Amino acid sequence: MSNIRIALLAFVAALSFAGAASAQPSKSMTDMPGMSEKTPVAGGADAASEFSEGEIRKVDKDNKKLTIKHGPLKNLDMPGMTMVFGVKDDAMLDKVETGAKVRFQAEKIDGKIVVTKIEAAR
Repeated sequence: MSNIRIALLAFVAALSFAGAASAQPSKSMTDMPGMSEKTPVAGGADAASEFSEGEIRKVDKDNKKLTIKHGPLKNLDMPGMTMVFGVKDDAMLDKVETGAKVRFQAEKIDGKIVVTKIEAAR
């Protein structure tokens, strides 16, 4: 019976150490020698500069929003879906119309997901 208790205690201790190790903050790119926020990473493209494909479902000029059915937003780790976005610049609302195929960039700004760039799909 004491062997089981010892094994159980060892198991709990191992889990505690594993949890503590995974809770340690990871280094950001700016903490690493020779790296900065602008340093290209694998693939050569900055994740925020990647365009996503989508289709405009609604243009709401009164509320300054776009509803877009889109593919994955890699920089936000978001799967494809249909969602409502704010726009960084109100002039974007005049560049698109319902049904238009677009390429766009979205970022999280002040806790909201906002379209920062948009262009007609090629």
